[in-house]
Amino acid sequence: MDPHSSAQDVHRCDLCETAIVHSYCDFCHVNLCKPCILDHILDEYDKHKIVPFKERRSTLVYPKCRTHPHKICDLLCKNCNNVFVCSSCTASEQHREHVFVDVTEVYKKKKNNIEKDTEELENLISPKYIEIAMDLENQLANLDGGYEKLTTTMSKQGEQWHREIDIVINKMKTEISEIKVKHKDIIQKHLDEIKQIQSLIKQTLLALNEIEKSTAVAPTIEYISKITEFSKLPPKVQVKLPTYIPKPIDREKLYSLFGHITPLSTATEENVLSLNQPNTSVRELLDEPELVATIQTGYKGLLGVTCLDEDSVWTYGLTNKIQCFNINGSFLQTLRTRSGARPNDIVVNSDGDLLYSDWRSRTVNKVKNGQTEELITLQGWTPYNLCVTSTGDLLVTMYSDDETQSNVVRYSGSTVKQTIQFDDKGKPLYSGNTRLKYITENRNHDICVADNSAGAVVVVNQDGKLRWRYIGHPPVTKNQTFAPRGIATDSQSCILTANGLNHCIHLLDHNGQFLRYIDNCDLKDPYGLCVDNNDNLFVSECDKGNVKKIKFLRKTPNW
Repeated sequence: MDPHSSAQDVHRCDLCETAIVHSYCDFCHVNLCKPCILDHILDEYDKHKIVPFKERRSTLVYPKCRTHPHKICDLLCKNCNNVFVCSSCTASEQHREHVFVDVTEVYKKKKNNIEKDTEELENLISPKYIEIAMDLENQLANLDGGYEKLTTTMSKQGEQWHREIDIVINKMKTEISEIKVKHKDIIQKHLDEIKQIQSLIKQTLLALNEIEKSTAVAPTIEYISKITEFSKLPPKVQVKLPTYIPKPIDREKLYSLFGHITPLSTATEENVLSLNQPNTSVRELLDEPELVATIQTGYKGLLGVTCLDEDSVWTYGLTNKIQCFNINGSFLQTLRTRSGARPNDIVVNSDGDLLYSDWRSRTVNKVKNGQTEELITLQGWTPYNLCVTSTGDLLVTMYSDDETQSNVVRYSGSTVKQTIQFDDKGKPLYSGNTRLKYITENRNHDICVADNSAGAVVVVNQDGKLRWRYIGHPPVTKNQTFAPRGIATDSQSCILTANGLNHCIHLLDHNGQFLRYIDNCDLKDPYGLCVDNNDNLFVSECDKGNVKKIKFLRKTPNW
């Protein structure tokens, strides 16, 4: 039978093999023409079921019994690991007092399970694998761009080094020129003195020649010899040329001074697919983020925002004021820092109390019922950004007095529980030449730091072990340097970080894979971020002094 034309083949009777099929025995599974139907139902079996040919295969096909060939197995023996049995088997010695179940009931349950499995495979599991494959393909597609950015950064460092070397060389050349002038002056001065003596000797010789030729008595008698005077030769002046002594090139030291390349970091996590929960993949993102509200704070230089509750936020900027607004933009409350300096960061704890870090007093303070108390006081370090964890601990980014070191310290009350500063190889996790380290904790307890100077988001696990770094996404439309500022996470364990130079928010998954930009809603110079319990994003715009509330996820029934 030609498979390409099989749909047009005429079905024939399985008994006479010539007549066109009319009916079907749904028990014996044979095609029958009208004349053969009677012959078929008159044989020794009594369970024939004749149906129109189009309605065939509606009856279950039971297996035949191996012990009793003329019987069908319509039962399962539970005591014998669900082996198929017929009615005669149930009365046999082998199955005495065994428990039997109807094959039809088991069949229906299994059919339901198969339908569920099919649905889950088609609608949940298979799309998840497609998503994973697409993610890996995107990683491969973005690989060249990421490594090109690394080599470009390295080349820029090299160019800067060349400029600095040229400056050093030119400075040394200038020094040589100045030494040369001094050298010349010394020799010239000595030469002038010698020529002056030579002139005196010449005059003396002329006078002697005149005396020798003359017969006058007086000049000869009055002559005084100058041989002794001229015999005292001047000291010989020798001025040595300066020398340049090059230092040997220590390639290893040069390599370490130039910078270092972090090792390839591969983190493997258990990827559990929950079949009873709604799928919270990238498909839950809105096609276009929506601007819900704009709060005009009046700040000139708005730095940060943190959620007090669903309807109000605390804000701070380049003053000693910390102000609270509701979502309608109405002013609610003002606090002032105790030291009179602007705060480095603000955060609200689980009790609704406001915490702020103060660079001038090197303290972290809590404001409760209008009263301010010092929680933490530092020496040699200055606190910067704050994060209250899901367990109630406080994470603080801080920098050393000489601004060469940065770390993250976990506090329980005022007690240090953990310090995060170096990776497994003893190298710093964070850049040391800047104060700007913004911090948040993800739902999986990862500690996420936006390192502005390093141009990276650095993520470690709860134990402080490096999981991954994100150094930006390189599309042609975002041509400014990736210098992250504020950072926040949502209920899906996605990470959001502000990129003020490119006027956008980067949205990443919990493994650091880029998902999308939030770059609409007329965003301008985004700085601080926070996400409320309903996954609404609040963004502080530094120059405009506005806080924008943005919806970026679809609302699902369990929210």
